[in-house]
Amino acid sequence: MNRSRNVCLVSLVVVLAAIVSSPAWGGTTYTAIDLNPSGFTSCYGYGIGGTQQAGYGYGSATSNNVHALLWSGSAASDVDLNPSGFTSSYACWTDGSQQVGWGSGSATGGSEHALLWSGSSTGYVDLNPSGFASSHAEGVSGTQQVGRGVTTSGGTRALLWNGSAADYVNLNPTGFTYSDALSTDGTKQAGVGYGSATGGNYHALLWSGSATGYVDLNPSGFTTTYAEGIGGTQQVGLGTGSATGGSWHALLWSGTAASYIDLNPDGFTASYAYATNGTEQVGNGLGSATGGYSHALLWDGSADRYIDLQQFLPTNFYKSFASAIDANGDIIGYARDTSGNYHAVLWEPIPEPATLALLAVGGMALLRKRRGA
Repeated sequence: MNRSRNVCLVSLVVVLAAIVSSPAWGGTTYTAIDLNPSGFTSCYGYGIGGTQQAGYGYGSATSNNVHALLWSGSAASDVDLNPSGFTSSYACWTDGSQQVGWGSGSATGGSEHALLWSGSSTGYVDLNPSGFASSHAEGVSGTQQVGRGVTTSGGTRALLWNGSAADYVNLNPTGFTYSDALSTDGTKQAGVGYGSATGGNYHALLWSGSATGYVDLNPSGFTTTYAEGIGGTQQVGLGTGSATGGSWHALLWSGTAASYIDLNPDGFTASYAYATNGTEQVGNGLGSATGGYSHALLWDGSADRYIDLQQFLPTNFYKSFASAIDANGDIIGYARDTSGNYHAVLWEPIPEPATLALLAVGGMALLRKRRGA
């Protein structure tokens, strides 16, 4: 057998095996896909799940009214979710099969109502419960939807739905004047609330399906915290207080206040985390490291393990925000261009782990074939 060929093949397999077996963190690059469809001036990406991305946008295609949008990986794949009888609508999240948000128009008497879609503008459910003047749905997973509702007497309450307006749970705990559920993993719910129980300050909250089964995630040294996202055993959000010198810092929890990790990197004045897939976390931050502009960020569980996603955008975008991340590591968010318009952006890791595995298997098979030649 040709020795030089053998060396090359062995080197190929070693390199591929090293890439597959070693953590991708730090070496991962991303491609950024502009999701703004034709006829839209500005779009915002907020939710991601399965092969879907959800958000909203406006432009000539919508008579400049904001419409909920659903994508499947490209600008041309967009579906306008705005139902008949609605002037405006917003989609905040998708789990890959259903989408949630809210809308208003003649169909709602002009009030904002929480909405649940199943991939089209016609297949929607109005989630606004009896006794509530308005509502917003902000998260969905499996059979659960979460958000908030404003009662006819004016109180804001965190809500948990199971597919219909009548099938809801009021999550507002005793001692809370205000509460809002922002995310669900299908079992637990993350959000925020304030009242006498918190000394009148906003505290990050973690529920387990009822008003009584909640955990106050606000750590010592923090005046104010918000839990924005949940995935696996993780919750993410932001907080400020003496522990941060009064600045806002991205935070990561694992079910208790004491478990928190401050994700704010060196060179950042402020940072915010909005979602987690249970392993990685996304949000944005700004400071001397970013020239003072907000940059979309991806973390791997600590302040010193982060990737600035701004670097993968074209140069005509000068600020960016990451809103959500799925199980595959795909990230949805938005970025502002030099004309002042916002574009929904999908960041996809390259190469995909599955592709690397196939390459490695192929390389090993080729080596075996050459050895037998």
